[in-house]
Amino acid sequence: MKRLLIIDDEQEMLTSMRKILSRRKDLKPDFFQDAEQALTAFHTRPYDLVITDLKMKKLSGMDVLKEIKKESPEAKVIIISGYGTIESSVEAMRNGAADFLEKPFTAQRLFECIDQALEHQSRSVDKNQEDESEFPGIIYKSAAMERVLQTVRKIADSNLCVLITGESGTGKELIARAIHSLSSRHMHPFVPVNCGALPENLFESELFGHERGAFTGAMRDKPGLMEFADKGTFFLDEIGELGMNMQVKLLRVLEEHRIRRVGGNKEIEIDVRIVAATNKNLEHLTEKGLFREDLYYRLTTMKIDIPPLRERTEDIPVLAEFFLNEICRQNNHSRCYFSEDAMKQLQTYSWPGNVRELQNIINRAFYLRTSERITEDDLPLAICKDRSVLNEQVYNQPYAAAKQAILEKFEVNYIKHHLKRNNGNISKTAASCGLDRRTIHRLIKKYQIVFKD
Repeated sequence: MKRLLIIDDEQEMLTSMRKILSRRKDLKPDFFQDAEQALTAFHTRPYDLVITDLKMKKLSGMDVLKEIKKESPEAKVIIISGYGTIESSVEAMRNGAADFLEKPFTAQRLFECIDQALEHQSRSVDKNQEDESEFPGIIYKSAAMERVLQTVRKIADSNLCVLITGESGTGKELIARAIHSLSSRHMHPFVPVNCGALPENLFESELFGHERGAFTGAMRDKPGLMEFADKGTFFLDEIGELGMNMQVKLLRVLEEHRIRRVGGNKEIEIDVRIVAATNKNLEHLTEKGLFREDLYYRLTTMKIDIPPLRERTEDIPVLAEFFLNEICRQNNHSRCYFSEDAMKQLQTYSWPGNVRELQNIINRAFYLRTSERITEDDLPLAICKDRSVLNEQVYNQPYAAAKQAILEKFEVNYIKHHLKRNNGNISKTAASCGLDRRTIHRLIKKYQIVFKD
């Protein structure tokens, strides 16, 4: 049983956290609306993890972090921040925070942060597990993934730009974090940013910062995320979504190692390593004039391609067992296991959503099972009927066309399923799929999906 200390001066947020954390039988949270009372509790009893809001009326989350670290440098603290306070969150991580959550967040994202912090704590306590923690979170058995990780080992301690390619859900950010953790920069920040998550007019300010008065609402100087990543690693996820204007400015940073805040004249020297990732074919985008050729060649100094799960089926059993053991542990449940037929179905499914989809399916099966054994009946119909999709008509198409047809069928059925499950609510659908609202709207528009209750 892990004891958690939760601090937030908004009762509504505490109520929401209480509801989410009640799902986990292996966690015992204590909730405090007053930060000073929470610190008193921390001084009087042991806690495995502290989760605190950043903006609070009396003591801020930064004050809480500093106070806790002063007494217990090994304590794990997660900071929760709202939009517009990203730079403060990165500063908190510099001061020793284990992670930060940006509001709004899903229950899955919260549990991921908690498990990662507790896992890191366990590795710190048990020095005998150091060899197993070389690539935390990366579970594999295949030779294909071993080749990927061999490359990571070889290039981690260089300053080369790295482009990580692979389908959605293959674990590109895990590889980026592995590169950072094995490099000489590992004591400095790893700062991730999703290139498709912010409008382009805000993206420049987030990356490079802005000076006071640079635009309406710029009431103070604000450092950019790249400044906070100084001496560390800057991870640009989904770089294929980056607009042409920002591509030019990013290229300049790579060539000159300097940035200029929006509205400012002073150039600021930075020392960051750029790691980028994409599920798009940047070479094709370059040929179409949608991605700068000079930036493409700069980013592909070193390229790492993560194979999709269907091309490394030997990883499926070890991943499935790992995810099942994790969900059992989280629910304080005795170990479950897969029937032979269920495992066979998992291994023959094409997994268009890759490892992320596998994890979601395992979690679903755990809650739907009727015994300690997970059978075919506990798996979604789409998993068991996957081979029937591959009919003669599909087989007779060229490989690329057949693959596209199967992926499109999956996307349509997947989105329809979650829309129906959430009564057409886009926000809830996005949360249950682990996607953002923008992606859900794009898929609905792309396939002209009409939801009928």
